[in-house]
Formats: sequence, structure tokens, C-alpha cells
Amino acid sequence: MRIFIDADACPVKEETLKVASRYRLEVFIVSNGGMRPNPDPLVSVIVVADGADVADDWIVEKAEAGDIAITADIPLAARLLDKKVMPLGPTGKPFTEQTIGMALAVREIKQHQREATQTQTRNAGFTPRDRSNFLQALDRLVQQNMKRG
Repeated sequence: MRIFIDADACPVKEETLKVASRYRLEVFIVSNGGMRPNPDPLVSVIVVADGADVADDWIVEKAEAGDIAITADIPLAARLLDKKVMPLGPTGKPFTEQTIGMALAVREIKQHQREATQTQTRNAGFTPRDRSNFLQALDRLVQQNMKRG
């Protein structure tokens, strides 16, 4: 089991590294740039070329069934679910086969609303409670995955 972080604008990189360190899991921090190297030998910082979905494509290519991915990107989460990778949002909400359809539909509606009104839709701000929920959810997901073998 490895953890992949879709790192561009990810607010829970440090929390993910804390949990990964506790369980001695390999982590890939994937972004389009601006990431500092990490001295931990289990952490790889991957800088991909600029471009739409380049980081997403790298994660989908490398991740395997049983791995965990930290992302707020709903289409990426859908692609990962197809590979039996477990996507977890930064608020601690897992993407599942049962929830991904609704998440994609809501995303589509918001995108249509932005295009139709030429305005931005707003997401709720990231809170300390979200951070705490994420830590608990990631720890629980790792433990469940370890029990499965």
C-alpha cells in the first residue's frame, strides 16, 4: 500500500505525511512544481510537466489496486476508483463507487452554473475540523487496508 498526493492546492500534505510515517508507507507527492524535496526516504516528490491533468495522469498510471490517493479532484477520483485505488478527499470524505456518480453530477452542475452566469461558485473554507476529520479518516483507511492484507 502506497499513498499518492495530488499536491497542487492540497491542504493536508503534512497530515498525510504524519500518518504515512506512523505506518512506514511510501508516499508520492505529485505536482506541477513548487514542491520542496523531502528528506524522508519513503517520500518521493514528483514534479511533472505543466499542463492540464498531467499530474492526474501520472498518478493514474502509477497507482495500483489497494493504494490510497489524496485528492479533491472528482474526475481523478473516478479514474482511480476504476483501478481499485482508494481516493480520499482533504476533508476526510472518501470517494466510493456509491458516491462518485453524485459527486460528478454536482461538479457538472457547478461548472454549468459558472459558464452560464460568468461567475465563480464558492466552496466552503477549509476548517480545523476538516483537518481533524481527514486525519481520522486516513488513519482508519490505512488500518482497514492493512487488515485486508
